[in-house]
Amino acid sequence: MADLQDEPHSAGIGAQDLPAPAGPETRASALERAAALLSAHPVADGCNTLVWTLRQSPYHDIETSEAGVDTDIPRLRAGGVGAQFWSLLVPPEAPSREDAAGDWAVADTLEQIDAALSLVRRYPDSLRLALSADDMADARNRGRIASFLGPVPGRTLTGSLGALRAFHALGVRALAPAGAPWAQETLTAFGHEVVREANRLGILLDLTGCVPAVGRRLTEASKAPVVISNTAAAALNPHPGNVPDEVLALLREANGLAMVTFDAARTGDSLHAVADHLDHVRAVAGPEGVGLGAAFGTEPPGPRPTGLTDPSGYPRLIAELLDRGWPESDLALLTWGNALRVVRDAEFTARRHPGPTAPV
Repeated sequence: MADLQDEPHSAGIGAQDLPAPAGPETRASALERAAALLSAHPVADGCNTLVWTLRQSPYHDIETSEAGVDTDIPRLRAGGVGAQFWSLLVPPEAPSREDAAGDWAVADTLEQIDAALSLVRRYPDSLRLALSADDMADARNRGRIASFLGPVPGRTLTGSLGALRAFHALGVRALAPAGAPWAQETLTAFGHEVVREANRLGILLDLTGCVPAVGRRLTEASKAPVVISNTAAAALNPHPGNVPDEVLALLREANGLAMVTFDAARTGDSLHAVADHLDHVRAVAGPEGVGLGAAFGTEPPGPRPTGLTDPSGYPRLIAELLDRGWPESDLALLTWGNALRVVRDAEFTARRHPGPTAPV
């Protein structure tokens, strides 16, 4: 965890940037402590769907705040966000294109990648493409928001590892197997090849949406830690997108990471409910197994817990966790350290498995 001792970056929030607290003196103190912590250990958010939103409504200028979308640079900075995984998944309700032989899935993914790269290029003073853990730390130290591409959908890998290698060459660093034909009730032979190649390339496996049995097989097959980029505790809310304790315990054993969402349908409609889910995930997966994956980026903004309607709410959440007795060392892991660690562990795994897999 030596990276947690890096010099703090200049893009985080300061106490002077926070609205004046309306609560008692102790609440003001918690917000000030939250601001100080986020300045040193900003949020590495595992899921934001803004790329898809901007493809549908390209007129948004995220350099200024506006009501039509819940993510923009001012609110990311106000929330102390220092790294962001930009999801490249196409929403399930999106209409399929009519391209022959299912090529639309690959084409849509390539367009998502192109849109994400365009987003980073458009705001060079605020966003910086990140391909590694070193890039993540360097962006923070330069006052930029480290921008990771991914996950991409696993269903695009229709029997060929070439697509995965091509996505990696374009900057993708996470893959979501959920719904892929090679990751159903059983992990097929090709599925095992995908896991090995993802490990070799340093691409994280994002198990969001995988049923527990599939998640277990993928976790056991992977030599690198896996992540669940946006989820919550099924023990508190049996939503199908939430993970049961058996999966959280497995993540703890495998050094994986469960990143808690701010989707009110999965967590509840208040900041306190989200904190309850974080408490539970931390208790079962361990302090090194819990992270943040809010899943902001929608237009119009979706139903969010009160107090966490956009990225600027992160300081209030950290203040709540401080009030609950979370030590600052665990909060530093929650916001930054755990995400940095899984990215770095994926890189270490890749270095231990050099050499290309035979073309498939």
